[in-house]
Amino acid sequence: MTDRSTIRERLSWPASPELHRRIRRLWQRHSIAEDRRDIDGLLATLSPDCVYELAATGERWESHAGARRFYESLFAAFPDNRFELIDIVIGPQGVMEIATLTATHAGRFGGMAATGRRVRLTVVIHFPWDPDAGLFAGERIFLDRAQLA
Repeated sequence: MTDRSTIRERLSWPASPELHRRIRRLWQRHSIAEDRRDIDGLLATLSPDCVYELAATGERWESHAGARRFYESLFAAFPDNRFELIDIVIGPQGVMEIATLTATHAGRFGGMAATGRRVRLTVVIHFPWDPDAGLFAGERIFLDRAQLA
């Protein structure tokens, strides 16, 4: 993700209404696929060398195979998950969203065993843009693991 280019380089990426629409549409496709638990649809929005990272634990999943494993574990850990968008910023560097995840914690996630309880987590997710692929380079997910306990 950020190791592909420096922040100075990414800040110099040009913005345009067309690029904004393209990134927004791809994020919408990604969100719809996630709501449908459509892993193949999710992978279609990601560059082949995508990286998923859970910032709180440092866990990383690389490539489409890694992203598939991430989503399989997410859907197993929170089988009834529901994301409610709170805020979003879209630019030439990608998408930053803040959402509330409401779900039953039914499986291991973020290094924590299932509690079986309903949880309500605030998550901040960065979808870095890969301008060469015209897709997202993965996700970097920020959450407070204490909200799982």
